[in-house]
Amino acid sequence: MGLLQLFLVLGIFCPSSGRTQGFGVDPALRINVFDELSLGEGFDGVTQVQGFHSESRAFHFQGSSREVKAPAEVSEQMVQKLRGKNEFTVLATLKQDHLNSGVILSIHHSEHRFLELESSGQRSEVRLHYRTKGQQDHTEVFPYSLADDQWHKVSVAISASHVILHVDCNRIYERVVEAPYMDIPEDTSFWLGQRNAAHGFFKGVMQDVEILVMPQGYISQCPDLNRTCPTCNDFHGLVQKIMELQDILAKTSSKLSRAEEKMNGLDGCYCERTCSVKGVVYREDEGWTDGCRNCTCTNGTVQCEAISCPPPQCPAGTSPAYVKGACCKECQPVCLFGGRELVEGDQKAVRDSSGRCLLFECKVSHGVALRHNLSLGSVRLHHSSPRLSSHLGLNLVVSVPPAGHDFCSEGHGCVEHSDCANLEAGDCCVCKDGFRPLRDDNAYCEDIDECAEGKHYCRENTMCVNTPGSFMCICHTGYIRIDDYSCTEHDECLSGLHNCDENALCFNMVGGHSCSCKPGYTGNGTVCKAMCDGLCQNGGTCVSPNNCVCQQGFTGKRCETDIDECVDGFVECDSKSTCVNLPGWYHCECRDGYHDNGLFSANGESCVDINECKTGRNTCANDTVCFNLEGGYDCRCPHGHNCTGDCIHDNKVKHSGQIWVLDSDRCSVCSCQAGQVMCRRMVCDCDNPNADLFCCPECDPRLSSQCLHQNGLLTYGSGDTWVENCQQCQCLQGQVDCWPLPCPPVDCEFTVVPEGECCPRCVTDPCQADTIRNDITKTCTDEHSISRFSGSSWIKHGTECTLCQCKVSRWPRRQH
Repeated sequence: MGLLQLFLVLGIFCPSSGRTQGFGVDPALRINVFDELSLGEGFDGVTQVQGFHSESRAFHFQGSSREVKAPAEVSEQMVQKLRGKNEFTVLATLKQDHLNSGVILSIHHSEHRFLELESSGQRSEVRLHYRTKGQQDHTEVFPYSLADDQWHKVSVAISASHVILHVDCNRIYERVVEAPYMDIPEDTSFWLGQRNAAHGFFKGVMQDVEILVMPQGYISQCPDLNRTCPTCNDFHGLVQKIMELQDILAKTSSKLSRAEEKMNGLDGCYCERTCSVKGVVYREDEGWTDGCRNCTCTNGTVQCEAISCPPPQCPAGTSPAYVKGACCKECQPVCLFGGRELVEGDQKAVRDSSGRCLLFECKVSHGVALRHNLSLGSVRLHHSSPRLSSHLGLNLVVSVPPAGHDFCSEGHGCVEHSDCANLEAGDCCVCKDGFRPLRDDNAYCEDIDECAEGKHYCRENTMCVNTPGSFMCICHTGYIRIDDYSCTEHDECLSGLHNCDENALCFNMVGGHSCSCKPGYTGNGTVCKAMCDGLCQNGGTCVSPNNCVCQQGFTGKRCETDIDECVDGFVECDSKSTCVNLPGWYHCECRDGYHDNGLFSANGESCVDINECKTGRNTCANDTVCFNLEGGYDCRCPHGHNCTGDCIHDNKVKHSGQIWVLDSDRCSVCSCQAGQVMCRRMVCDCDNPNADLFCCPECDPRLSSQCLHQNGLLTYGSGDTWVENCQQCQCLQGQVDCWPLPCPPVDCEFTVVPEGECCPRCVTDPCQADTIRNDITKTCTDEHSISRFSGSSWIKHGTECTLCQCKVSRWPRRQH
């Protein structure tokens, strides 16, 4: 039996072990909003009053000049408990003023609402605003009226992809939605009883406003709802968690196995940083001699310094001299030549009295002084030959070198960064350009750091960089080279190597450039957006100065005009339906007496007649008989009877022709006509000075009933409507109420909302889809043979950047 089947069996045969203990909540999981905000201490427009019960404080919220906002440090403490969580419950006990539209609490950052609970009395809706994991703003609307000036217990529980609304301990709605994204930024605002300082003012009394970081927090509000067995939703969530744990276990096991393999291979290894010099690798702290320098490998870097030579103490008959292969002078036997001491290998050239050039060299012999005289020309000397002598078996050997003789080719002692140079009577070492001698015979030389010693020719706008034997002049950022030693300013604007927006002007500056948006555009220069005088309304986009591109369904220079598809003849609705124009859209709504059969058709063909006689939706009096008609019904008097034509309404008899106002709605007028009750909304005549402003708030001329647009630039009168960020907004008696823009239903599996539009459209490629009709009763099988619910996502094993998602069709089963 597979894992999923096993849990299904367990779910069906769940034992009913009783659970009678009280429901407790860990304080670490509870956010008491009143206590956290220290409500009642200096908040204008908020006063403490008698609540629904006397066990906790209650506060009356009134007026529109209040700012009930948590300080930054308090907001961070509350948000910290919610950050990263996807299971929590919002609780409140409230009594909202009649027809008020206000926000109970709001956690938002800039324009993004991470958690906001709103009650609209104007449209009888409870709205939950949050951010989805796809980084999209989402609003879930529950048709329910809280603004009736009555006490209600309200609970909205979010458990991953499930949202449950309880009102007065009754489960009203349960829906599967996209999971919330709760990675809330640190500087997020927390407001109570309002959205911000200008909009969404709740009016009425609130008590016990709490957030519980747990999925079934409504049990705290309604303990009698405590359950003995998990619901199907709880069970599905448990199975999903187990699947996720299996996935994590598989990944962790694989990573652990790979880590063990690597550790086994490293058991006999010792890692250290080495140095590579001239093809030889030296270990850490290992030293060596490089020419006349002592070098050491330190943390992978070669560090060298010149060898320090102490002056030798030589005995009589010897003298300090360099020996081939040695860096310091050593004591060597000497030959005396003309009062000078020569050591082994030293040469001295002189001319004798006849003009011949004689080359004397100190050589080791067996006590015999050899002397060779070779003529080099007719040059004569006018002084006597020097005195020759030898000590310790050293002899002066005399020879006559040929003219232009290459002494360097016979071998020399010039080693590092030193060149051999031929002289008339021998050779010598000369340091290469850019190097200085380490010894006085120039056999070993070291690099000269021209940059550090100021021996360079780099001019302005450059930086000197030392190289072996030389240096380089590197141009500063924003400059280009003139020659090897100087650079000049680079005109990025002229060369096109700048980051200015195409609608910006580029200005060259010393070492760089600046950008400024062209007239008619606004921004920082690198990003410039067009400006439109008066702003683009109804979601329009400003694409160039004073040029708005409107969303579908709107027109006008500022997209201020809604296209009435019904009036313009763009729509043909079925005879059983009527075209209803909406801001930016339309739909075919079933006429009175008809309802949709569940097979939605955009043109209204799915509207079918309602049999009011069978369903009891008629008002025929007891002395009449109901006859169903297409789109309505008729109350007929049986043959032979004399019927009164009276009506039954709310279990009360209304006489034929009687007119009355509904007790539950003073704005609706009803009448009894031939046995049928006809009710309609009171017609508002704004030209009538006695118009009931309660029923006709759009007729309210008072300045206090005007509303300020969200951007703070436009003012609307009571009754005005507009579209903002894909929401339909209305001003009524100074209050702004916004609700999601109604979109026509799309009868397809995969949908996407194009950029710049508000309503979804059908697509065939599931990988391009924004939303999918997820059926959690259907599953996919992943690469580990683990069952995944439709709509679930996971990271593919062995990768970090491959996201997989289960997308199962409602019809033929297939896997994407």
